[in-house]
Amino acid sequence: MNSRLKALSVHLLTATGAVLSMLALLAAANAEWSKMFFWLVIALIVDGVDGPLARRYHVKKNWPTYDGVLMDLIIDYLTYVFIPAYALFMSGLLPGWTGWIAIIAITYGSVIYFVDTRMKTKDNSFAGFPACWNMVVLVLFALKPNFWVILLIVVALAATMFTNVKFIHPVRTERWRLVSLPVCAAWVGFAVWAVLVDFHPQSVARWGLLLTSLWLMFAGLAQQLTEKRA
Repeated sequence: MNSRLKALSVHLLTATGAVLSMLALLAAANAEWSKMFFWLVIALIVDGVDGPLARRYHVKKNWPTYDGVLMDLIIDYLTYVFIPAYALFMSGLLPGWTGWIAIIAITYGSVIYFVDTRMKTKDNSFAGFPACWNMVVLVLFALKPNFWVILLIVVALAATMFTNVKFIHPVRTERWRLVSLPVCAAWVGFAVWAVLVDFHPQSVARWGLLLTSLWLMFAGLAQQLTEKRA
């Protein structure tokens, strides 16, 4: 396969995220939350591998007529933001006015964050919470904390999108990547496990999700603090 076809194949792989988002939305419309998250996790895996492939096969050079960055952003908004926000609202985890605050904060804040040209740091991390609501909402479905805790988490993360607090990219942030990458893989494994057991409250997967999420959430801040001391 020549370089142009390899580049095209990467674009076509990215585009499958649109189909996966539709499958997730259809499941969500029927309140089939485990099935919805299954498709969202598959979309997350696709999003995790298409970036390295795009850089390896130089898609901007070998197939420049397709804008892979734009395609990725469109799909990410659906799978990372829009569908998870819908699920959080319709599932009943946030009753009444709290649900409205959450979906407005998530959808409005995230669309502004997605177009901010300052969202990436010099070390390929993120400045502010990178709107990974698919991961956050999945963990909330698994743990099912009190709705006040959920609302606090949502509002705090939404506010953090407009700060310079650092969040790692598990693949592209080089510092501590030997830890971050396996932790991210473990998170995906626990997510699939939780989905397959329909978020059973006695499943060990929910605690695995909590521990791995804490690393992914706070590793960037830890790096930022140690960089300042250095």
